[in-house]
Amino acid sequence: MSAYRRPASGFLAPAEVLAAGRYLAVKHQLTLVESEAQVGKSLEAVVGFCGSIQCEVLSSSVANKTEDAIAAGSVAVRVAPGDLSKFLEFVGKQGQISQHSTETGDKTAQVLDLEAKLKNQTEFRDNLRRMMARPGVSVADLLQIQEKLTAAQSELDSEAAQRAVLANETEKVAVEIEFRAAGVERRGSAWSPLGRALRDAGREFAVSLAALITVVVAVIPWLVVMVPGGWLVLRGWRNWRRRRAAVRARA
Repeated sequence: MSAYRRPASGFLAPAEVLAAGRYLAVKHQLTLVESEAQVGKSLEAVVGFCGSIQCEVLSSSVANKTEDAIAAGSVAVRVAPGDLSKFLEFVGKQGQISQHSTETGDKTAQVLDLEAKLKNQTEFRDNLRRMMARPGVSVADLLQIQEKLTAAQSELDSEAAQRAVLANETEKVAVEIEFRAAGVERRGSAWSPLGRALRDAGREFAVSLAALITVVVAVIPWLVVMVPGGWLVLRGWRNWRRRRAAVRARA
């Protein structure tokens, strides 16, 4: 991997670009298997060791063991190429590396494109500064030049920030480590599936009961109105039938 060295001018000259060669972003992904009790300790050890070499921690997380989940953790770092083997050796001592994959991304085109933009933008900015320093420039021209200079400097800062990101990706090696507990399935109880089934059944019962309570609460106000009303209707209908039967008997 070629190292990025910024010259005093702020951008790579053509000869330096050719000497630098390709710009590669390398990433290692590892899965570390160890005892469940050591997951958190190993993660802390790796983070601590990273601080003792040319290495920066990008992110780290750890999840303790719960009833429904096992202990696990993850760390993402960037390591200087010279310290990579030392770092990987230390990680390997924390447990068994069950998986190790490497990805390489070629960033050469992006780097060279940004370098060209930085060169052109720097020259444009410097020309604007020289125009402002000329004697006899009108106020209107000065305002226009100042506006263009501000925009040029803003664009230059943005491109420089992008270049710094690419430099960090190509000068250092990304390493992502996943920590897993070993033998959790073998130690698990044979009754675990039954326990999960009972918990699921309990949740379903609670949901059904909540739905029933909601229906009852919604129906009760209507029952207060409908029951007396239905009784009155039924009583009126019976009275009507008795009167009708009496009329027929007299006839």
